[in-house]
Amino acid sequence: MKKLLVLKNIEREGPGLFLKIAKGKGYLPEIYNLSLGDKLPEPKKEDLILIMGGPMSVKDINNQNYFWLREETKFIKRAIENQIAIIGVCLGAQLLAHIFGGKVEKLKDKFNKGNKPELGWSDISSIDKKSNDEISRSLIEPLKVLHWHGDRIILPTQAKLLASSARCKEQLFKVGEFIYGLQFHVETEGSMTDIWIRNDKRFITYGLGENGQKILKVQCKEFELSSHNARSLFINKLINKINEYKKTSM
Repeated sequence: MKKLLVLKNIEREGPGLFLKIAKGKGYLPEIYNLSLGDKLPEPKKEDLILIMGGPMSVKDINNQNYFWLREETKFIKRAIENQIAIIGVCLGAQLLAHIFGGKVEKLKDKFNKGNKPELGWSDISSIDKKSNDEISRSLIEPLKVLHWHGDRIILPTQAKLLASSARCKEQLFKVGEFIYGLQFHVETEGSMTDIWIRNDKRFITYGLGENGQKILKVQCKEFELSSHNARSLFINKLINKINEYKKTSM
């Protein structure tokens, strides 16, 4: 049976909407919390790997505080070599870009050029309104998503950029037909963002100031439920696209 193999880099960042939608498509979910020492799985050709986010960076791959990142990186490389489908979210997207030769650097404020995270709900949209790419076309109408990152990705040459936000160009990219990187968070639901807001105060204050937690609570109340169906539809299309390609290549 095909599996959804979820790699968690921190307890609070789980698969959310991805889990429900993948299960509906016949995937058996297996969740591995690498930060707690869970052993990495052995994926098969029909599986889908979902790499979640975390506060660490690709620059922490050799940092002993994040002891699992080096093995996780090797695991992703092997999966790519074995042509296994991968979706990387936030840190997951950054790891994918790094493995293909891209870089990660601090996201700058366009006005004063200082480092400034992208935090909160805002739109992503296709960079090419006339693209033949199905996923790119699905974002001609902007999609409201949650941003929670202080870095930006300098894409490798193999990657195709599909969508951007006003603050960060590199929001959605693909390599080939079954590897996708999402800098944004499309998966949030339920109490997930409440936990993030409660546990990530320092980063929120750095990005949004002393009232940052309140700002995010207001935004989540306004946008999380109202964007739920559109975000679910995007995930559905993304997994469908991967499945279609896998059927023709296996």
